Amino acid sequence: MVTLQLVLDMLNAHKNRVLLVAQAALPESQFQAFRQVFLNEFGKSGLESELARVFTEDRNEDRHG
Repeated sequence: MVTLQLVLDMLNAHKNRVLLVAQAALPESQFQAFRQVFLNEFGKSGLESELARVFTEDRNEDRHG
């Protein structure tokens, strides 16, 4: 069974790698701006919250289906 935590752990590993590459490639001020946008899109206020909603909806459908 795929759990939300498993997906988030996998996502976080990829986010960390992308941020590391961006940090190596960008000047500090540009990296900070990129990091903020990236984490807004893929972090708790972005993709992570969307995934949590999908997993919650799916679990609720399983209970009522």
